[in-house]
Amino acid sequence: MNNNNNFTIALPKGRILDVVLPILKRVGIEPETSFFDEKDRKLMFKSNVNNINIIRVRSFDVVTFLAYGAAQMAFVGSDVLTEFDHSEVYSPIDLNIGKCRMVVAAQKDIAVNEDPRTWSHVRVATKYPNITRNHFESRGVHAECIKLNGAMELAPSMGLCKRIVDLVESGSTLKANDLVELEEICKVSTRLAVNRSFIKTNSKTIQPWIDKVGDIINEQK
Repeated sequence: MNNNNNFTIALPKGRILDVVLPILKRVGIEPETSFFDEKDRKLMFKSNVNNINIIRVRSFDVVTFLAYGAAQMAFVGSDVLTEFDHSEVYSPIDLNIGKCRMVVAAQKDIAVNEDPRTWSHVRVATKYPNITRNHFESRGVHAECIKLNGAMELAPSMGLCKRIVDLVESGSTLKANDLVELEEICKVSTRLAVNRSFIKTNSKTIQPWIDKVGDIINEQK
């Protein structure tokens, strides 16, 4: 655990990164130039603030780095926070950006011919097995989850399963793969999260930055 004035911010690769970087810049934190060099293979970077480093990791790894104290602050999707639900991760601010939805989807014949209220067992392809199981078990349906990290929309057409649970924004990817939305599980957005132990022992170091992010988000409302 980091117990001094230095701390590390974990940023996820992908769509969240593009919307978070402008917020960081507004609060006064910018990664070193090599962060933006696509040919640079580094994963840890200095910032313009002496006591703050930045790491860039896969979105599903952000919570792990945060929960075990390797990073002390992070920006991460609420989907990932919910999937891992780690007690050492505290998420005080919803940034209201990077919005999408988590849905159950299936091929059109399922949507037309099956009533979800009659399901007792379902096989589902997803990278969110915990959320998926909890969603179905809340109404007495056993969910057999097939863990995939991508290309979820292929699973029904390839015979892996009839249903998927995945994130959607416009729904165009579902439509392109002849899938339709059956139901929404939850809405998803980007959140600021911190390591719970670090904020307890180093609140003077990290709380001012949390407050600055909060001020910017409030200004945008």
